[in-house]
This record gives sequence, C-alpha cells and structure tokens, in this order.
Amino acid sequence: MTAPRPSLELLEPDVARGLVARFRLTALLGRFPERQIWSAFMFINGLVTIGLLAGLAMLTRTPFVFPSLGPTAFLFFFTPTLPTASPRHTIYGHIIGIACGYGALWLMGLHHAPPAMVMGVTPARIGAAALSLAATGALMILFKAAHPPAGATTLIISLGIITKPQHLAIMLLAVALLTVQAIVINRLAGIDYPLWAKRTPPAG
Repeated sequence: MTAPRPSLELLEPDVARGLVARFRLTALLGRFPERQIWSAFMFINGLVTIGLLAGLAMLTRTPFVFPSLGPTAFLFFFTPTLPTASPRHTIYGHIIGIACGYGALWLMGLHHAPPAMVMGVTPARIGAAALSLAATGALMILFKAAHPPAGATTLIISLGIITKPQHLAIMLLAVALLTVQAIVINRLAGIDYPLWAKRTPPAG
C-alpha cells in the first residue's frame, strides 16, 4: 500500500516556515497567516525571475521569455518541494518538449511554414500539434521527468510560434537560467530545494 501524496495544504507550511526561519521573521507568523506569507513569496519571486528574463529578451531581441516559463516559475515557487518542480524534471521536460515540437514540424514539412495564426490550422498543423504533445507526454513518462509546462513548450514550437533552431537554443538557455534562479532563491529562503533531483528517502 502506497503512502498518500501530500496535499498543497501540507506543503504550504514548509515554504512559509522555511522563509520565516531563514530570515528570522517569526513575528510574521503571529501577524499574518502562513498562506499570505507564501503568496508574497510567490509574487516577489515571480516578478523578479520573469522580469529579469523579459529584460534580457528585450535587450537581445530573442525569446528569453515565452509562455511556458510562467507555469514553470509557478511550480518553482508554489510547490518547490514536489518532483515536478525539481531542476532535473524541469530541464529534461523542456528538452523533450523542444525536441518533440521541432521533430513534429519536420515530419509534417512545416519547419519553414508561417505560424498557425498566420496560415491557419491545416491538417498538417493538426498532425504536428497532436504528435508533439503526445510524444512529449510519453517521453516524459518514459524518462521519469514529468514537468507539465513542457507540454506548452512543445505546442509553442509545433504551432509555429518559435521555430528557428537558434531560438530553440535560447529557449533552453532561458529554462536553465530560470532554474538557476529557483535554486538560489529557494535555498536562500531556507527551503529544502534540490540542486538536481529530489532526494528519495531510503527504503525502511
């Protein structure tokens, strides 16, 4: 019989109390509910991490920020102790999503085609989108690297929004930079955030 998975309500005190203990702000727990402290942590770090990447995108005119980074950042600071928010799952998940999205474009002959919102949805585009998402989900399960935002990454590519190989490399670099920020911020906050993969307790 497997142990029940922890609910978000049980994860919340880990984040809030980790922050309070790290910065010696125990008075906060007497003045504010833990959920409000957790919410402030999410707000500040979402603002800082995505703001930095968006600024980098503006300076370089490259896609250092794209839609699926939003849910990745949310996982990093909302449920940082879950396996899906670990650096391993994040990096591998987005690599799989990028590879499957671009592979689907090639298979459907769309790697030089305009995006779906310009040329419309064609049978080939339907095939590319469906194949990319199906392959991404299957491979994430196969390699034990589930990271839901990667499902959005693969659709961004297979729908033709970002398709240039150099831009795909920038997308992966952006994921890596966001992950490094999450490691630094979560660890500074006193949260038991893994450097690569979530540690599994030894079998008793």
